[in-house]
Amino acid sequence: MSPAAGQNHSPGARQYVLTWVALLVLLLVAVGTAYIPLGVVNVGLNLGIAVVKALLVMVVFMHLGISRPVVRLAAVAGFFWLALLFILTLAEYVTR
Repeated sequence: MSPAAGQNHSPGARQYVLTWVALLVLLLVAVGTAYIPLGVVNVGLNLGIAVVKALLVMVVFMHLGISRPVVRLAAVAGFFWLALLFILTLAEYVTR
């Protein structure tokens, strides 16, 4: 089966470079916030930055923005499974 015309196009080099620059900027922001004493906000801020970076990688480099819905569903299921593992690990850690 071949995809319909214009349905399966990969991003150009410009989009890859822009994504790379955005990832570098987010990396610098994360490193910068590590040196600023923000207290409890620091953890939430850096987790938010990490989620944004992961979403950028998934959408651009894994081509989830232009993939079929079943592939997107598999990616969401993987994120759900990872979140469940983190929650269970943190729950076990907190109860000690």
